Formats: sequence, structure tokens, C-alpha cells
Amino acid sequence: MDIKSIKEILLLVNKSDLTEVEIEEKDFKIRVKKATGEDSVVYTTYPMQQMAQPQQIQAAPQMVAPQLSAAPVAPAAESASAEPAKPAASSENLYTFKSPMIGTFYRAAGPDKDAFVNVGDSIAPHKVLCIIEAMKLFNEIESEISGKIVKILVDDASPVEYDQPLFLIDRS
Repeated sequence: MDIKSIKEILLLVNKSDLTEVEIEEKDFKIRVKKATGEDSVVYTTYPMQQMAQPQQIQAAPQMVAPQLSAAPVAPAAESASAEPAKPAASSENLYTFKSPMIGTFYRAAGPDKDAFVNVGDSIAPHKVLCIIEAMKLFNEIESEISGKIVKILVDDASPVEYDQPLFLIDRS
């Protein structure tokens, strides 16, 4: 089994209601279990008679709607290419868009491409805000609300954690 097949299995489990998949071939066995509050475990053996030590991996969480923050979040770092934030509306209208997965944050599709969004841009649902690279897969992260980008909280090509604030969006 090649790495591409393994990635396809991981994506299948992540995007489906399956909680566990086990595949066994003549000299290879893989078992993937979806995380339920703890890390997933993958067991592989070469050959089948010897069980390798379990390796802890974290499955990419499914796309989750960002949570509304009661108060504005202090930015970790503002992007160097982002414009300074203009005075925003009241904090009740600010929506904190959080990372749906762990990976590397990119503002554009490539180094020579324009950023998906900049401070002051109006956005609508399904508008691509950024890309998060996870396990050599580039995931386009889309907005789920309409509004205006007030602040970009992460530098380009920076690592991000699950549920880390990425953007402040004015919903008014």
C-alpha cells in the first residue's frame, strides 16, 4: 500500500460517519480509528506476524463553524502585508474566525499570487479566506458568514493550531 492510498483512507474516515476502518493485505495491515476526545492510533506491521509499536497521530478535525467570541481576541501577530485595522464597530459585531485544523496558514494560493482576502475586504459565505496545509494537502478554508475583514491575526506561512483565531470579521 502506498502513501497516497493511506491519505485517501484518512480523508475517507475524516469526511464520513465511519469511526474505524481496518484494511489487511498480505504483508500490510492498517487500522484507523477516528478521534473521540483522544488521539487516533494507527497500527502497521511488516510482516503480519510482528506488531509494530502504535504511533500516535492526530486526525484532522472536520470543518466546524467558528465560534463567536464574547470579547475581541488579542492578536498573536498581524500580517506584515495587512493594512492597519480601522476602528471597528462594537465588539458584539466582531466574529472570531478560528482555524478548523492544525497546519500551516497561507494567505494566498502561491508566493506570486494575490492574497485571498485583505483587511477591509467584504466577504460572503463560501468565499475562500486562506489555505491551511496539513500533511501535504492544501485545504481551502471558506467563510461561513458575510461581513468585512477587520484584522488578520496570523502571519503568512505560520503554523496554526486547531481553534486558533485567524481573522476578526465585522458582521454589521
